[in-house]
Amino acid sequence: MKLLMVFIGGGLGSTLRWAIGLAVQTSGSFSFPLATLISNVLSCSVMALALRFTEHPGLTSDLRLLLFTGFCGGLSTFSTFSFESMELMRSGNYGWALGNTMLSLLLCFGILYWGLRR
Repeated sequence: MKLLMVFIGGGLGSTLRWAIGLAVQTSGSFSFPLATLISNVLSCSVMALALRFTEHPGLTSDLRLLLFTGFCGGLSTFSTFSFESMELMRSGNYGWALGNTMLSLLLCFGILYWGLRR
């Protein structure tokens, strides 16, 4: 059952990440990695809301696996964030790379901080 929860959640999260990528596709030689930023911020928002509003016995271990490990794990992507930031640096867009890194960290950490506050 646990494997199924991770599988279903991961599939849903990955599909949403793919759809976000299609929705914000850009063309040209330079593109800010907006789809990855949106995916990561949305994933942290889902996790923060779940942490903030489901701190009761109703959040079973299977539901946590579905939401946190599966859905949020499939939706968020640290490897793509890292790759896109490195690509910005390789192409000489150091300011955009730093901006992407700082914006991602501030937003995601801030959202999760809010979710964990009591």
